[in-house]
Amino acid sequence: MFLLQLPLIEIAAWIIGFLLALSVHEAAHAWVADLLGDPTARLAGRVTLDPRAHLDPAGTLFLFFAGFGWGRPVPVHSHNFQHKIAGEILTALAGPAANLIFAFLLALPLTFFFSIDSTLLTFLQTALYINIALAVFNLIPVFPLDGGNMVAPLLPIRWQDAFFHYGPIVLFSVIAIDWVFKTSILWSFLGPAIDIVYAVIMLATRFGGLSPL
Repeated sequence: MFLLQLPLIEIAAWIIGFLLALSVHEAAHAWVADLLGDPTARLAGRVTLDPRAHLDPAGTLFLFFAGFGWGRPVPVHSHNFQHKIAGEILTALAGPAANLIFAFLLALPLTFFFSIDSTLLTFLQTALYINIALAVFNLIPVFPLDGGNMVAPLLPIRWQDAFFHYGPIVLFSVIAIDWVFKTSILWSFLGPAIDIVYAVIMLATRFGGLSPL
């Protein structure tokens, strides 16, 4: 199991970081959907940072085995949006955007404080990484990820059924191949993308010359 190979403090950091990132991500979907006219998620109790409202058993289990996971999808009825396509795209984008904003906030103490307790440093760095990774992973344009939900409304109607049907098959097939054969198909582009976003966020927080580095 992925997490059980780590020191205890890092296990705690991964679990707490994942719960924070997941809660921010799913609550943002729910809040933006409600803001745009669809109260479904709010009525289901999803506009909350309480992770219990968002945890998915399989997604949580994957965190322990593979180092990543997911939450329960936020229910959205797009017919409630005044502008259906824009509502679907903005609602899907809200999750990754919230994770990147949260990652920026987590990066601030890493940039501006000369001395941070080692335990706090571990938690901050882990939570920062998880938020970036969750955002980047979800921006892959494959259903059921957020990137797929942003692409789907722009596709011709005749293509959408195939996109929704084959998207999960393609995604989980790649994950399964990586898991069984120890390949790095997914990580070959996710890893560099995460590193780039991490570097951009750290540079953004250092703007103004206040960094101790």
